[in-house]
Amino acid sequence: MVVDFGAQYAQLIARRVRECHVYSEIVPWDLPVEELLARNPAAVILSGGPKSVYSPGAPEMDPVLFHAGVPVLGICYGHQVMAHALAGTVARTGTAEYGATRLTVIASGVLFAHLPPAQQVWMSHGDSVTAAPPGFVVTASTPSTPVAAFEDLGRRLFGVQFHPEVVHTDRGMDVLRHFLFAGAGCRPNWTMVNIADEAVAAVRARVGDARAICGLSGGVDSAVAAAVVHRAVGDQLTCVFVDHGLLRAGEAEQVEQDFVASTGVELVHVKAADRFAAALAGVTDPERKRKIIGREFIRVFEDAARALEARAEAEGSQIEFLVQGTLYPDVIESGSPTAAKIKSHHNVGGLPEDLRFTLVEPLRTLFKDEVRQLGEELGLPEEIVWRQPFPGPGLAVRIIGEVTPERLEALRTADEIVREEVRRAGLDREIWQVFAVLLADVRSVGVQGDERTYGHPVVLRAVTSEDAMTADWARLPYDLLERISGRVVNEVAQVNRVVYDITSKPPGTIEWE
Repeated sequence: MVVDFGAQYAQLIARRVRECHVYSEIVPWDLPVEELLARNPAAVILSGGPKSVYSPGAPEMDPVLFHAGVPVLGICYGHQVMAHALAGTVARTGTAEYGATRLTVIASGVLFAHLPPAQQVWMSHGDSVTAAPPGFVVTASTPSTPVAAFEDLGRRLFGVQFHPEVVHTDRGMDVLRHFLFAGAGCRPNWTMVNIADEAVAAVRARVGDARAICGLSGGVDSAVAAAVVHRAVGDQLTCVFVDHGLLRAGEAEQVEQDFVASTGVELVHVKAADRFAAALAGVTDPERKRKIIGREFIRVFEDAARALEARAEAEGSQIEFLVQGTLYPDVIESGSPTAAKIKSHHNVGGLPEDLRFTLVEPLRTLFKDEVRQLGEELGLPEEIVWRQPFPGPGLAVRIIGEVTPERLEALRTADEIVREEVRRAGLDREIWQVFAVLLADVRSVGVQGDERTYGHPVVLRAVTSEDAMTADWARLPYDLLERISGRVVNEVAQVNRVVYDITSKPPGTIEWE
């Protein structure tokens, strides 16, 4: 269990634990310790956080945890929380550490066994532990932090001031593995084969003999979710592809051909572009767009489901379940107890109260890279598994302003050019997402063919990421940017300017809306 104290990296810690083939979940810091222990965790990791342990209302941990016999690793703020709770000393020394720092190992202990005596770590703190709690051995220090790591082997309690989960800490994964396997006795048995088997078994147990339907969106999440359910219940699943007219070029055809060919699942294709266009007419607010699209998707889906329900009843069965490709980042970003709501995800927060299906979300605990691995394990084709992430509301949230057929066509053409050129450059696997955004409510002056133009700018967005929780802008080659810009302004009539977004996440999100 990863206890989140409001850290920037809590989700990353959970991912790193999973990379060690140990399952992890995130819980808020104010979850009562009785409930935490009732889940019988093999180990607990306390995350970092932005507060000082001495600040009024600062997050804290009930000391009962540290006497329960459960192995605990405190990271950054979690390290300080542990020290503070067990009569150590935490102080603001006046010397903060941020970024790369040289760590000196004093005693190898468990965490630093067989690791170099000096190594680079990543720090981000103003307070420091100046005295370890009674019974602890100080195992590492830096020039500014006398207690950069400590451990109490008898109670299996460990703490590090640095962040082992980030790539800038040279031997961070080794430190985590040492805690998980030597310190906590975990076993590396959470593999993709087991994940697939467990997901299929869980769906089979839940759905039983009932029928299920799945709304395919054209993206990898819903495709993998459907593949899991189809593996579990076979012909009891019918997929409904609601074509809302907001997909990228060629994607509707790809859903019909590639997905059906690889799975054999029954697919109902509903063409509803006109209905979505009418519902979005005159709407410019991003949240309203998402809510409208989520609402219309469900309504169209229900219309299609009625015919399927009638058929099921004639066959003596009943459709009871709705399959969705909800992922862990969707759940977190839509407003978990420890995360502010960043934007609505129509497959998490936008479902109507009168929805009569029971949800089945086989991917709800997985990050995106894990979903791709699961798709490969299930035998889905590369074109589906490695399709770049795409928002459920589609191109509607990549048009800043009202969504119209003309603007959709312009954006779809620009986006196809962008993806085609990146693919030709051999960079599509290195980039998490690359796409175009149409600033439809903005016009810029240009000159084309010796004439003044007053067209729309297109924003090129390309980011690198591991799980979409954080992202950095991709350093695309200048010649690639030049080719993209030249083609877009020449081939998209409404566009006369291309700009490149160099904002990371945070502070920006990956999408513009």
